[in-house]
Amino acid sequence: MPRSPRPIRPVAVATVAAALLVLPATTATASTTANSPWPGGSAVSNADDSDVLGGNMSGLSFQGADVLWAVKNGPGTLYRLVRNGSKWKPDTANGWSSGKQLRYRSGKGDPDAEAVVATPDGVVAATERDGDNDKKSALKVLRYDVSGSAKTLTAKAEWDLTADLPKVSANDGLEAVSWIPDSALTAKGFVDERTKAPYNPSTYPGHGTGLYLVGLESNGMIYAYALDQAGGKYTRVASFASGLDSIMELEYEGSTGKLWAICDDNCDGNSTTLAGNTQGKFTVTSTFDRPSAMPNYNNEGFAISPTCASGSKQVVWADDGNESSHALRAGTLSCG
Repeated sequence: MPRSPRPIRPVAVATVAAALLVLPATTATASTTANSPWPGGSAVSNADDSDVLGGNMSGLSFQGADVLWAVKNGPGTLYRLVRNGSKWKPDTANGWSSGKQLRYRSGKGDPDAEAVVATPDGVVAATERDGDNDKKSALKVLRYDVSGSAKTLTAKAEWDLTADLPKVSANDGLEAVSWIPDSALTAKGFVDERTKAPYNPSTYPGHGTGLYLVGLESNGMIYAYALDQAGGKYTRVASFASGLDSIMELEYEGSTGKLWAICDDNCDGNSTTLAGNTQGKFTVTSTFDRPSAMPNYNNEGFAISPTCASGSKQVVWADDGNESSHALRAGTLSCG
């Protein structure tokens, strides 16, 4: 939802060999190095039809080249968007035309869905509070089965991370979620901060095939978890700084091994990329300005297409403010 301005601290920058895969770190080294220009086209275009999605759009995730998942944080709604030429529109099949209302595992509540990621486990949302009790922080991750035609979705699994994360105000909590496969983490010696040893997926039976990363708005920190897919149980494996004062979105780019962290208009639309160092830690490798032709929108969602064509990928931003009656904007990112 719309935020009040916050003071911005200097962005963190570190240098890491570009070929390394994304791996965690506990801190990022402060620097006054200037931001780099957006590594793609300077122009952006509206990517939805006027007044289709409305305000409060907050998270995006590609599932293949032609399906884009999106969440709205008030009321908590999940959309399945499909490609329509150069734009995205709600899927008209299986009850998705107006999105589907989200519920907690109890079948009740109004999850304030701020982020979404499509994974082998299912479609997963991160929430910062229950819209039916919006004065209280409730930092939860919810997994949904999206295969049916029902117009309301009840979470199949739920993880309440509130007790494990810093205490925050109700509207200052989880804003980002992403997923990294175990194979990518073990390939470069990702360090499990709990065991102080290289990450061993077998240490966490039932967690699936990867770790979930969530971003906390209040401090710009990223937290990696092994989530027992039966629901409820979780173990924090690592935490590290995003290099941003505040974080609104996380996006793991599998083809390059980069983890992207995105901030909204309070940070002038800055983004960082993180990659692994030789100690198996996440460090910030670059800090980018938003595309020069894009105004400073309240972008809370960001997703990168898995498909490269003519040297670039489509990227899509979700604007919480629905400026000029458009919630989605598309641009390009260099495939390299």
